[in-house]
Amino acid sequence: MMAHSGRAIWMRVISLIAIGFGLLTLQEGGAVLFVDGAARQAAGDYVPFVLWFNFLAGFAYIVAGVGLWMRRRWAMWLAVAIAVASALVFLAFGVHVVLGGAWERRTAAAMTLRTLVWAGIAAMAWRRSAANVPVAREH
Repeated sequence: MMAHSGRAIWMRVISLIAIGFGLLTLQEGGAVLFVDGAARQAAGDYVPFVLWFNFLAGFAYIVAGVGLWMRRRWAMWLAVAIAVASALVFLAFGVHVVLGGAWERRTAAAMTLRTLVWAGIAAMAWRRSAANVPVAREH
């Protein structure tokens, strides 16, 4: 009973991290995309497709976080999709850099962080989901 309770607490923490990450992503990305001011100037040589992906993914982060909080199975699949999509955009960013496109080092750091965070969230959600699958009984 205690292990189950501990897993539930960890999933609550993970869901709050996902929601918080989503809210921060929307705030920061939105400031660069929609406000012509200090945030856009500070962004430097941002890569538009990475910025747009991250901004739009912020909505998915929040939905996934709410789904994980509510212990919905689809939230695990959404977390996996976010992790995979983040890795693919990170790969596309790498191609952009190799081809000589302008970029900022903090974009590489941010994409590393996003990809690792979502891989971790997806792995924890997967483990929780697998732990809750009923075991077939032999007759």
